[in-house]
Amino acid sequence: MKGSSADGLRRLRWVLTALFTVINTIGLVVFAWFFVHEDGKQGVASVDAELNRVTSSVSRLVGFNGAFDFSLVNSDELNSGCPQFAILPGGSSSFEPHLSARTCVPMDQAVLADLATSAVRTGGVVVDYRNSTSGELVRVRAEPLLSSGGRYIGAVVAVAGMGAEQSRHTGLMLLVIGGCVLLVAVLGVAGHVLSGRSIRPAAAALQQQEVLLAETAHDLRSPVAALRALAEAALDNPGQRADLLPRTVNLAARMGSIIDGLLVRARLAAGVEQLNIQPVWLDQLVTGVVEDAATGGAQVTVTAAPTKVNADPALMQRAIGNLLENAIRYGRQPGAEAVVHITVAGGTVTVADHGPGIDPAAATDAFDRFSSTGGSSGLGLPIVRWVAQAHGGTLAVYNADEGGAIFELRLPVSSF
Repeated sequence: MKGSSADGLRRLRWVLTALFTVINTIGLVVFAWFFVHEDGKQGVASVDAELNRVTSSVSRLVGFNGAFDFSLVNSDELNSGCPQFAILPGGSSSFEPHLSARTCVPMDQAVLADLATSAVRTGGVVVDYRNSTSGELVRVRAEPLLSSGGRYIGAVVAVAGMGAEQSRHTGLMLLVIGGCVLLVAVLGVAGHVLSGRSIRPAAAALQQQEVLLAETAHDLRSPVAALRALAEAALDNPGQRADLLPRTVNLAARMGSIIDGLLVRARLAAGVEQLNIQPVWLDQLVTGVVEDAATGGAQVTVTAAPTKVNADPALMQRAIGNLLENAIRYGRQPGAEAVVHITVAGGTVTVADHGPGIDPAAATDAFDRFSSTGGSSGLGLPIVRWVAQAHGGTLAVYNADEGGAIFELRLPVSSF
C-alpha cells in the first residue's frame, strides 16, 4: 500500500538529499585523489631535484688527470651534508671508492656499486628506489663520470631517505581525507536544507489542497444537512413538495455558490487568479448577507452607516457570513437563543454576541485552522482573517465588559 502524499514528499526530500550528497562526494573524491597524487609527484620531484644538485655538483668537483683528485670534493660543503653520496668505479676502472663524510642513511655499498655499474654501462643517469640497511625506502640517483677523453670512468651515486617525505605526504593525505569527510557531512546537511526548500512549493500546494478539502467540508456541511432534511420532508409529505421545492433549489444554489467561492479561494492562493477588487457599499453588503442568512431563531440586528470600501464582493460576503454563523453558533447563553448585533461604520464591521465570550489565552488560536472545539472544522474564522489580510485589513477579537465576544473586521475605506 502506498503512503500518503506527505510521506511521498518526505521520501523525495531524502532522495534529493542522497543524490546531492553522492554527486558532491564523487566530485570531492576525484579532486582529493588528484590533489594527493599530484602532491606525491611533487614530493618525489623535490627529492630528485636535490639529488640532481648533489650529483651534478660533485661531478664537476672530481678531478682526473690519470688519477682521481677528490680534494675539491672533500673541501666542499656537500661532502658533510645530506643527501649523502659516493663516487664509485662502476666496473670501468679501478680506484678506491670515495664516500661522503656524513652518513645520512645507512646503505649497503654493494647496492650503490650496482647502481654505479648500471650508470656506466648505459651511459646515462639512473634514478630508482632502493631500501637502506634499516629497511627505509630511499631514492637514489647515479650519474656517470666522463673523462676528458670521452670515456666513462665511474659514477656519482647520491642517496636520500624518503621517510620525511612519506610522513609529510601521509599527514597531508589524512588531512585531505578528514576534510573530505567533514565536507561530505556539511554537504549532506546543506543538501537536506536545499531539498527541503526545493519541495516547499509542492508541500505548500499539498497543504492548500488539504485546506481546500477541509474548507469545502466545513462550508457544505450545513447546506447538505438542510438539503437532506428538505428531501426527506418532501418524500414524507407529498402535499408539501410545492413549498419545499423552491427551498431545495435555493439550497442547491447556495451550495454551488459556496463551491465557486472555494475554487476562487484556491486559485487566488495559488496565484492563478487575482482579487476582483471594486468599490463596494459595505453597509448594503452586510445587510444583504444578514437578510439571506438562516438565523435559526437567533436575534440579529444591524446598525449600519454608509461605508464604501474597495473589496471583492464574493469574498467579503463569505467573510461576513462566517462571522455571523460563528456568532449564532457560539454567541448564546445555555438554554437561550443567540443574540447578535452587527455594526457597520468607517470601513469596520463589528459583530458582537451575548455568549460566554472567548478565553483571552485562546484568542489568537481562534484564527488558526482546526482549533475549534465546538464540532466544526474550525475554518470559519481563519477564512475571515485570510480575506481581511488579502484586502489589506485586519481581524481582531476581544471580550465585551458586559460579556460576550466581539469580532472586529477592519477594511481600508474607499476614497472614490
